[in-house]
Amino acid sequence: MDLESYVKQDATDMAQLIRSKEVSAEELLTCGFKQLEKVNPKLNAVVHDRKDKALLEVKKKAYHDGPFSGIPMLLKDISQSLKGERITSGSRLLKDAVAPNTSNLVRKLQTAGFIFMGHTNAPEFGLKNISEPIIHGPARNPWNTDYSPGGSSGGSAAAVAAGVVPIAGASDGGGSIRIPASFTSLFGLKPTRGRTPVGPGSGRQWHGAAVDFVLSRTVRDSAAMLDLLQVVQPEAAFQTPLFPGKYTEAAQAPFEKPLKIAFTTRSPVGTPVSQAAIDAVEKVVKWLEDAGHDVEEQENDIDGIQLMRNYFLMNSGEMSALVQSLEEMLGRTITADDVEIETWILNQVGKNVTAAEFTSSLASWDVAAAQMAAFHETYDFYITPSTAYTAPKVGELTHSKVEQEKLRTQLTEIQSSEYQDFVYDMFLPSLTYSPFTQLANLTGQPAVSLPIHLSEQGLPMGVQVTGPKGAEHRLLQLATQVEQSDIWIGMKGNPFI
Repeated sequence: MDLESYVKQDATDMAQLIRSKEVSAEELLTCGFKQLEKVNPKLNAVVHDRKDKALLEVKKKAYHDGPFSGIPMLLKDISQSLKGERITSGSRLLKDAVAPNTSNLVRKLQTAGFIFMGHTNAPEFGLKNISEPIIHGPARNPWNTDYSPGGSSGGSAAAVAAGVVPIAGASDGGGSIRIPASFTSLFGLKPTRGRTPVGPGSGRQWHGAAVDFVLSRTVRDSAAMLDLLQVVQPEAAFQTPLFPGKYTEAAQAPFEKPLKIAFTTRSPVGTPVSQAAIDAVEKVVKWLEDAGHDVEEQENDIDGIQLMRNYFLMNSGEMSALVQSLEEMLGRTITADDVEIETWILNQVGKNVTAAEFTSSLASWDVAAAQMAAFHETYDFYITPSTAYTAPKVGELTHSKVEQEKLRTQLTEIQSSEYQDFVYDMFLPSLTYSPFTQLANLTGQPAVSLPIHLSEQGLPMGVQVTGPKGAEHRLLQLATQVEQSDIWIGMKGNPFI
């Protein structure tokens, strides 16, 4: 297979070519590494490759016989561990860390036959909607390398959008699949809480806000991955009933009757929304109306600002616990110079969060989940922009050294009662870009980002569709129909494909 053909194939096509013996696993992997060598100096999407090991695995046929045997894939450098391989979580503290075991999700991918090329760039501990860790440097967007591919699955998004692999591992704790999907014109699905494997030993990722899955270019690839990865995991803190059919088949089915759909383009936290985001949603709304569905403008009435404050409170508690764990592992105190500013601030703030505050904060997630469950009794889907703007420029949302020092100083000068306001304000510039995605993380609902629009500057913009818990099959139905329409952008115009 030549490189020009390789970069256009999705994983489903590659698997069929392997089964029909029209192409070999070695050919595919060789093309993957050729494309990686071609684009990674420009994109910095992959921070650790295992070229020699992967090629040896192919030569020895040391991979499983499964539905995706011999297909190249990348993993995210957070939570998607492969035993014996480096996994840094984007942190200088873990620059030499080697995974002691393989995560349950990666083990499932191994069983399916994927061959892992390496790990992709991600921000420190997945805390940001851009991927610019100090340890690895910034990932860049294939549509325009002056811009970010987003985060925290930014390296995976850049690699898939640049044709290195058809599918890459991703995770989503506040939009980290859907945000980079929006910025790079990919299809991004965040499954229902408890749908996909976690751990080992981490069954309560961000208290259920975070899930592991993939980024892909096609709906059918994500549907196939959901067929492969859905699980009821005994040790997991959160579980959802298995879908009884096949997602790949359900995605092709027509809707039995017209849908009732709500939409809004207003930011849930009162921040501005770009014309590109509004145009993208209106394009989908018109298409839905033309298809005979009942679409009306309607907000969900959840207090978005308070919900985000509670989200950041969880982040602060999680980071404080993580830093404490790292100090025990390293046998020393972690200083401000060891970690990035967001980690440091959240750690310091988290030390002052009481158990009562943390419990009350999590309870608000359940209230929001109940509100959305009631909302979906009326509406099949809820449509918003995936992001309020197209991708930010590289460096735009990264604090300068002067800004970092100012934040550290300010933290010492305020009262503990002001800490949560301080954290909210610190993240507000980033939140302004991506205020729509966090709701589904806190309620546990599935949501997708559809690649719908290009701005006047030629940058992608996605549209988010959220459904009730367990309704991934219906989201995939809708996504398949949109994919087959003329409003789907996908890779049209991408200079790397």
